[in-house]
Amino acid sequence: MFGRCGRNSALKRRAYAVRMDRRALLGLKPDVAKTGGGGGGGAPAASYLRLATLTANVRRPGGRMGVMTVEGGVDATRPELQTRVAQSAPRLRAAYAVVVQQAALETLPGAPPNVERLVAQLQATTDRVLGRPGARFLIGTVMIA
Repeated sequence: MFGRCGRNSALKRRAYAVRMDRRALLGLKPDVAKTGGGGGGGAPAASYLRLATLTANVRRPGGRMGVMTVEGGVDATRPELQTRVAQSAPRLRAAYAVVVQQAALETLPGAPPNVERLVAQLQATTDRVLGRPGARFLIGTVMIA
């Protein structure tokens, strides 16, 4: 009887340890953020500012409404631009939201969005808001659902 309880508690401890390691995969474990990661070299992590997801309403086939979702961020390699991007983040998000709404209005029902044009407009908006070129808008995902 005692041996069985010991085995169950050992299994519970192991299951708990596995669940705890899953936090590292989700980015919730603080030790993971402190380590450098596996990329080696490259630009410092502070050069990229990930922006919140941008959304806009779009017409779908049949007249129903859908949502256009755009994910992306700004990469600035020079330190003075990094500071400027961080300080201008709310203005950038507001300007990007206008561009995404306009792109959603121009998209025909059932047609894919024109991603090349959208990226060019978002890059021009980045340069306009920051007041100088040098920072790059990097697009992650464009999706209509």
